[in-house]
Amino acid sequence: MIAVKNLTKTFDGFVALHNMNCEIKDGSVYGLIGSNGAGKSTFLRLLTGIYKPDEGEIFLDGEPVYENPSAKAKIAFVPDELYFLSGATLNRMAKMYQSIFPNFSMEHYRELIDLFKLAPNKPVNTFSKGMRRQGAIILALACRPKYIFFDETFDGLDPVMRNVVKKLITEDVLSRGTTAIITSHSLRELEDTCDQLSLLHKGGIVLESDVQNLKTSLFKIQVGFSRPFTKELFTGLELLSYTQHGSVADFIVRGDREETVNRLQAEEPILLDVLPLTLEEVFVYEMEALGYYFDEDKDKQDDKKKKKGSDKHGKQENPVNAEHQQPETSPKEEENHE
Repeated sequence: MIAVKNLTKTFDGFVALHNMNCEIKDGSVYGLIGSNGAGKSTFLRLLTGIYKPDEGEIFLDGEPVYENPSAKAKIAFVPDELYFLSGATLNRMAKMYQSIFPNFSMEHYRELIDLFKLAPNKPVNTFSKGMRRQGAIILALACRPKYIFFDETFDGLDPVMRNVVKKLITEDVLSRGTTAIITSHSLRELEDTCDQLSLLHKGGIVLESDVQNLKTSLFKIQVGFSRPFTKELFTGLELLSYTQHGSVADFIVRGDREETVNRLQAEEPILLDVLPLTLEEVFVYEMEALGYYFDEDKDKQDDKKKKKGSDKHGKQENPVNAEHQQPETSPKEEENHE
């Protein structure tokens, strides 16, 4: 199990992660969603022991990760910015990985090479972006790790290869109990793969839930009446949004679907439809209910208000809440696939 407690990381005054907490169970696929600059890559580099936390702790099976070879031997990491030895072929990289990772399977490596139809004796620097990504995925899966981390996994892959990679990750989790963490800025990439999803926003996890619970706990209602009515008619329902146009109302409800429908049918509507929500819509409504908005203009307005308020009191704004468009990491460090 992965346990993260009060994790904080800054770069030259820029707060990449602040007081982050989470637990990731063994044998699961954990999806981490966030916009560019949210802290996803920083989080994975901390998990792999590439970065040292400024504050807080990270444990893999009860062991700290940083400067701990026994913990790192359980991890394979495919970063967003790939690194291969200069002029190396995949076969040469495989031999290097075999010397580092105790569970590396050359047999599985060859099976994956055949599946992806890559040339193992051709220099990797001659590969396309998508082929380089496939090569990195092959090497990571062949390590047979207990923990496998993918940063923007599907970047550069065509739709067919994306499905192949998703299937391979799922099979590895089911057959060996691997724990996979996948980061992305797109919910659509992860909703059919992950068991659990969390949203990283401005350096912290602001929403975390089981995928199935997210999909079933929220739904959209469209209801109409032949008589005049107002929002007060739906008192007792947990509404996340509400709009009304004449005799028809649309709203998002959190709760039990059957109980909600029975409650509304008792009001004798002339129209009652329960409409499904995409996972992306669910996340947006959940976040708005928590007071988070992803509209850029609104974020800017909120930040200006906070700054104006803090200036009146002679205080500086908390850097965690400050708007930032900087890269996730300030220093440029080479990923060493530890």
